[in-house]
Amino acid sequence: IFGTIYKRICVMVDRSSPKSRAEVYERCAERMEEGDSIVIFPEGGVTDDESILLDTFKDGAFRLAIEHQLPIVPMTFGDNKERFSFTFLSGSPGLMRVKVHSFIETEGKVLADKNSLKDQSWEIIHTQLLDFQKK
Repeated sequence: IFGTIYKRICVMVDRSSPKSRAEVYERCAERMEEGDSIVIFPEGGVTDDESILLDTFKDGAFRLAIEHQLPIVPMTFGDNKERFSFTFLSGSPGLMRVKVHSFIETEGKVLADKNSLKDQSWEIIHTQLLDFQKK
């Protein structure tokens, strides 16, 4: 049952395929036009290097937000690496700390603002991850 639901609601992308990336972008845009909310992890995948706290962000989420004039809602998940570790059998059950940050408005923004929105979002999440590490 989970697999069926997951395939129905999740838009998967093959990052090695430019065609797949373009198709996913279009499918997300269509869903947004239908009034659906979209959750995008802008890192564009998970790096094997566990020392990287937060990878650089890709452009797609920010382009979509600007093109549809929808706010960006940064969210920080503080315990992913502990709960879902890449090291075999090293993850653990437990609480996940999540911080939902203030919306970043895109109304009136144009594609030239994409990088500043991307940098602002990255900084908000990175700062919160550093704060989570202190606790």
